[in-house]
Amino acid sequence: MTDMVNHPPHYNAGKYEVIDIIESITNSMDLTPFEGYCLGNALKYMARFTNKNGVEDLKKARWYLNRLIEQSE
Repeated sequence: MTDMVNHPPHYNAGKYEVIDIIESITNSMDLTPFEGYCLGNALKYMARFTNKNGVEDLKKARWYLNRLIEQSE
């Protein structure tokens, strides 16, 4: 049985779970909490787009990347 809360398949398509990748990347950078949030969400949507919502997820990732760019400028 698939565990849709702890290990949903759209976040486990590769060798590593997306949450672990996001944690590793954002913890290794000097980010504000909001920057980490935006980066993490962008990574999440990019990682799952082929297994969940397709282009819609890429557009969501772009939205978070645009917010991160605005915050960083």
